[in-house]
Amino acid sequence: MGDTHGVLVVDDQKGVRRLLQEAFRMAGIPVETAASGPEALEKLGTTEYSLMLIDVKMPGMTGVEALAEARRRGHRLRVVLMTAYEELPLLKEARDLDILDHVMKPFDVMELTRKILCWRTTPS
Repeated sequence: MGDTHGVLVVDDQKGVRRLLQEAFRMAGIPVETAASGPEALEKLGTTEYSLMLIDVKMPGMTGVEALAEARRRGHRLRVVLMTAYEELPLLKEARDLDILDHVMKPFDVMELTRKILCWRTTPS
């Protein structure tokens, strides 16, 4: 595997990826993005991240499906789900996959950035 990077942001919406990428970079957080679950899995195969921030609802492979596959492949990074809905069954399934937390969309970018900084520095 390559070097450890900061955060992998996974969202099918380009605007969300750009917004978080810019906010995290301004806060000094190394960040990479992926537009889908399969792209995220590809990046996880070559780079070690401290945290993945992944959208629940994406076309093709959902965030929970991507997380399940990442866990199956042995990736133990911290994961925070982003969702616009209180999808209780999906959130329960995700909790069984050992997520750190979930955030509701729309979110306050500065507050989320502060949380990311905290989550990255708190021991597992």
